[in-house]
Amino acid sequence: MESKKTAYYKTPIGTAKIVGDKNGIQSVSVLDDEKHDFSTALKKTPKCLQECVQQLTEYFNGTQTEFTVTLNPQGTAFQQRVWKELLNIPYNKTLTYLEQSKKLGNVKAIRAVAAANGKNPIWILIPCHRVIGSDGSLTGYAGGLWRKKWLLAHENPVKQQSLF
Repeated sequence: MESKKTAYYKTPIGTAKIVGDKNGIQSVSVLDDEKHDFSTALKKTPKCLQECVQQLTEYFNGTQTEFTVTLNPQGTAFQQRVWKELLNIPYNKTLTYLEQSKKLGNVKAIRAVAAANGKNPIWILIPCHRVIGSDGSLTGYAGGLWRKKWLLAHENPVKQQSLF
């Protein structure tokens, strides 16, 4: 059995910790930079994680809107279904928790769906940041609501129109 590899990647909104192996990416989480020293960890990216780092770089540069790396998140069958459904939310679009529950075939499962979203182990690549409250509010995000707001703004940059 191949051991999991770890890479750290500096993003505009914190350092991403990427964990995976030849079978795919198992987790991408965001860490608060001020709590960690990454000076040595940022040096070498294991081969099996290089494509993920490349795609994240392109995402943050604004040139990548879809991820093609193999994902291998670990969770219950229900969580897997919820995370798979998240992959259907297009770049620059949002969905409400209620809409996501309907797509999964059980409107009454809204709380369970929200809880599964909160356990999403693969930050950004499985885009739970694109799920919002029914009233349009930015609710619940494991990485912090300020990051959710940043990611949504990054994906939907509003171009200021000249009035004159």
